[in-house]
Amino acid sequence: MKQGCLWLALGVVVTASLPFFWRTAVKWYYQRHMYAVESAPTQRTAIVFGAAVYGNGRLSPILRDRVETAVQLYKSGQVDKILMSGDNQTLDYDEPSAMVAYAVAQGVPPEDVQPDYGGRRTYDTCFRARDIFQVEKAILVTQAFHLPRALFTCRQLGVTAVGVTADLRPYRGARWYELRETGATLVALWDVVRQNPPPVLGEPLPLE
Repeated sequence: MKQGCLWLALGVVVTASLPFFWRTAVKWYYQRHMYAVESAPTQRTAIVFGAAVYGNGRLSPILRDRVETAVQLYKSGQVDKILMSGDNQTLDYDEPSAMVAYAVAQGVPPEDVQPDYGGRRTYDTCFRARDIFQVEKAILVTQAFHLPRALFTCRQLGVTAVGVTADLRPYRGARWYELRETGATLVALWDVVRQNPPPVLGEPLPLE
């Protein structure tokens, strides 16, 4: 009886620890593919992942830093096109349009910025980048806490990706983001194993 309880306790500990071990492994492996803007390799396309947008299309600090980082890549000639992928599930909430508007206001020509209105999740963004926008290689732009999961997801879906960190300031709730990524990275493993199409697809729209 006592031995059975020990095995049960061990099983609980191992199960509870699995998300943390997996998150650590993904961070360690994909660290080699993460760059600062100055040292990033040249690619045709940058993919910017959506985040919160406030009233009147105002970008949250996290999202603003992602877009500004992509603009830096564009202005330095490291990318030719920017794919702005985010959530647009309701009529009064539109991340991609706000992202595009911000980039254009910073001097990026509208024809070089493509909104993706179906990027509700990281998996959706990577899947749609491959299947809808025909992206084969890309620079992923997001914060360091999110980048390993984004790289894992896109690469497992066949998009040859490197990442550029968009950490331009300290962020409130940074510990919460790290904790959230622990569970989300495990879900990403399930996503790439199943490879179910995202809720929103559509006709191909190659960025070329």
